[in-house]
Amino acid sequence: MSNQQIKITLPDGSVREYEKGVSGLQIALSISEGLARNVLAAKVNGEVWDASRAINQDATVQLLTWNDAEGKNTFWHSSAHLMAEALEELFPGIKFGIGPPIENGFYYDVDFGDQPLDGAELEKIEAKMVELAKQKNDYIRKEVSKKDAVAYFKEKGDEYKLDLLEGLEDGSITFYEQGNFVDLCRGPHIPNTGFIKAAKLLNIAGAYWRGDEKNKMLTRIYGITFPKAKDLQEYLQMLEEAKKRDHRKLGRELELFTFSEKVGMGLPLWLPKGTLLRERLVAFMKKAQDKSGYQQVVTPHIGHKVLYETSGHYEKYGKDSFQPIATPNEGEEFLLKPMNCPHHCEIYKHKPRSYKDLPIRYAEFGTVYRYEQSGELHGLTRVRGFTQDDAHIFCRPDQVKEEFIKVIDLVLYVFKALGFEDFTAQISLRDPEKREKYIGTDEAWNKAESAIIEAAAERGLQTVTELGEAAFYGPKLDFMVKDALGRKWQLGTIQVDYNLPERFQLEYIGSDNQKHRPVMIHRAPFGSLERFVAVLIEHCAGNFPLWLSPDQVTILPISEKYIAYAEQIKAILEEHDIMGNIDNRDEKIGRKIRDAEVKKVPFMLIVGEKEQAEAKVSVRKHGEGDLGSLTVDEFIAHFKAIIDQSLRK
Repeated sequence: MSNQQIKITLPDGSVREYEKGVSGLQIALSISEGLARNVLAAKVNGEVWDASRAINQDATVQLLTWNDAEGKNTFWHSSAHLMAEALEELFPGIKFGIGPPIENGFYYDVDFGDQPLDGAELEKIEAKMVELAKQKNDYIRKEVSKKDAVAYFKEKGDEYKLDLLEGLEDGSITFYEQGNFVDLCRGPHIPNTGFIKAAKLLNIAGAYWRGDEKNKMLTRIYGITFPKAKDLQEYLQMLEEAKKRDHRKLGRELELFTFSEKVGMGLPLWLPKGTLLRERLVAFMKKAQDKSGYQQVVTPHIGHKVLYETSGHYEKYGKDSFQPIATPNEGEEFLLKPMNCPHHCEIYKHKPRSYKDLPIRYAEFGTVYRYEQSGELHGLTRVRGFTQDDAHIFCRPDQVKEEFIKVIDLVLYVFKALGFEDFTAQISLRDPEKREKYIGTDEAWNKAESAIIEAAAERGLQTVTELGEAAFYGPKLDFMVKDALGRKWQLGTIQVDYNLPERFQLEYIGSDNQKHRPVMIHRAPFGSLERFVAVLIEHCAGNFPLWLSPDQVTILPISEKYIAYAEQIKAILEEHDIMGNIDNRDEKIGRKIRDAEVKKVPFMLIVGEKEQAEAKVSVRKHGEGDLGSLTVDEFIAHFKAIIDQSLRK
């Protein structure tokens, strides 16, 4: 091979030789013209590059298209630049903050100065974006000295880009240009604007520059784009369905939870029906945990500040948490509990432990508190007070993988019982380039990461690996679940931790009669009850699994003459733990049925003269209609068969 040739290794393991300076696009073209037409970017040695950027040394290369998450991110980042170009043409003199891709689409923070922007102008901006996209302008990368970059943005009077430049080193600065728009950006970008065929600007919000309330409020414009017009139409249809399923809307209609400004933002109040649903989830998890050898514990809602200094939570999160609570004793401070794990460490430590005692599994539905910024609060998915189905397993190093696998099995059981069938397990590891973000030794991290990778492989999980997504004290396995609308949610997490046992000086006496450190496994299959309930509501559109539904049946007497018979049936059902109510309003039966359908009650039992005479009930199922006439015993058997099928482990 000459000095001008380099070796390119493709994802299938094949190796091809190219001239030095070859680009991802040229590699794609050498494979097929169809592939080249669809390449958005190239992943070179693990880093995403422009598809047109020259590769000058041997490398592993993955060609990214719309089907790859990183391809979509590149597409949406480029779309943010396209929107900025459209905005600059329509609103001369505006200034730009940052414009990153997000999970679905992108946003750009903009300072419009004295030029007002309202929702009515979004369509005009969309049209300008499509017009500019049709010009098929290339995204051109240019390396710029810090001096020249500062001079450029000083001339434009853009204090936001100058602020960003302060944190950048000379030699690492790049501009990107497309059409008449130039931006400070590290990239990467798609080859040209022509890939963008459809655009929709979704909403406008306020955002403080750099997230600091002391800074100016900018206008954040959210948008999304697609390579095909039909993709946009499908996405907009999904958004309409998502509005119908919004857990805030359904939570209000089904009377599950509410919020009060007097109680405080981000602090949910559970109504009777929501509390019943929540308690059923708790009972379900406790039963599964009891079978798996967990012991229930209860810890306070506050802890001494020194507890969280010992754990490292105060150093990492103290500035962003509720501030310390001072007592009448000078120098004594407490914190609202941000985590349950430090408390569980102290429970473990209350007496000496032997290797024969391990594993010890402590479980708690513990309420914790985090001070989320007001702009980040969202229904039950982002709150300031939430209850975790938390558990901590203290085990010997030789028990880690076995215990980890048992937790995976528990998570899979939970997902099956609640209808979450489409999920990926994300192996979240530390960022090897930023080890200062984490506590603990390399040896401990290597052991923990290996245990997770091996356990996931043994259970045959579909996995992805993400660097930099570990907790500060250890790696984790996060379960990324797709709901009925195809949206991804992080539900359930398992973490291996060699560090908290070290910080709390936890010990057990080994078979060698010497002191050893236990390993800690953190796990929460629900994550938080609040967020889990929110996702569940939207996943099933409020049509909860029968065993979980707050009102499982409603008994509908045709007239007041049959209320006594309805009460007899209700009493029998309650003896079999089937809960519901009697709709004894003076309404026609059709109205009662319609109202029960709206409230998503799984079963309606209609009783009148015939049913009373035959000691039966006329059964209707939500969304399906009439199931015929059954005796109460037949209905109970049918009801229990459905639940048994759902909860079979």
